[in-house]
Amino acid sequence: MPTVFFATNRVLTGPADRPESYSATIQPPSQFGDMVYGTAFVDGVNVAANSAGTISRIENANTGSFGDNVTGDLTNAGRNLLVFIHGFANTFTDGITRAAFNRDWMAQSGIPAADCTVLAFSWPSRGQLFSLPIPQLAYLQDQHMASASGLHLMTFFSRIEPILLAARANNCRTFLLAHSMGNLALESAVENWFLHGNGNAALFDLAILAAGDCRFNCFNAPDPARLSGLKRLSERISIYYSHDDNVLHLSQVVNAGAQRLGQDGPFHRADAALFPPGRFRMFDASDCHDYPFDVMTSHQYYRLSPLVRAEIAADMGGPVA
Repeated sequence: MPTVFFATNRVLTGPADRPESYSATIQPPSQFGDMVYGTAFVDGVNVAANSAGTISRIENANTGSFGDNVTGDLTNAGRNLLVFIHGFANTFTDGITRAAFNRDWMAQSGIPAADCTVLAFSWPSRGQLFSLPIPQLAYLQDQHMASASGLHLMTFFSRIEPILLAARANNCRTFLLAHSMGNLALESAVENWFLHGNGNAALFDLAILAAGDCRFNCFNAPDPARLSGLKRLSERISIYYSHDDNVLHLSQVVNAGAQRLGQDGPFHRADAALFPPGRFRMFDASDCHDYPFDVMTSHQYYRLSPLVRAEIAADMGGPVA
């Protein structure tokens, strides 16, 4: 039974131990102390059948930070850690079970470094692909929520910074995986990290950006705007993209033709001065159709394609910078 340690800026509408209580309404960004931290247990994860399972129970719900017992467990366990940020159209349950699914396929990869304890950040996506009478409204609302979650995600990073640093001091590895619109939340968090006076921090050995639904020039902005400051928080950065990601083609249309990071990687990605090969890795997943491929699953190649999963796991087992 996979365990997911989580934090969320979703407003609670009921008991914290019930998954349905975590709404699609955002907490006020300035009220960091109201964020809910807890532990979710997920049943029925089956990687071979592409089943993310269901949340069986939630424990240790706490506001403002993880409880002392959870923090102690995470700090002293001697485990590699994965921080996961979900993408567009994910309910709270979707985001948590997706985190559990990722934990399991990584653990089954055969790469010891990829066997991680997972910490998930759940921002208030509505969990809807389309909405009527305006089909793109659900997407635009999620886009707004992802951007507005930057301050909360920054706070989450600050709360777990001692846990991450302790893991790295104990020769464990720490990873960040942002999927889809989770990259937009990450962009805002990184920018706010530095704008709020935080300095460079060795949070992650590797940041993995998969199918990024943010502008493709997000690394070309003046530091620390957008994602340009991420290299000051992570030793290495791997960017996974696909020309055949049909969801991002639709996103480009909704975003007035603005190319997305996950379509062809970052602007000037071949420039070794901007993206030194020792720090950055680009992986083109366009030809990876070794899974049930359709319009919607084309955006999920990072977890559905055995080939891409193997590449990500190998990335996680790569050299320490």
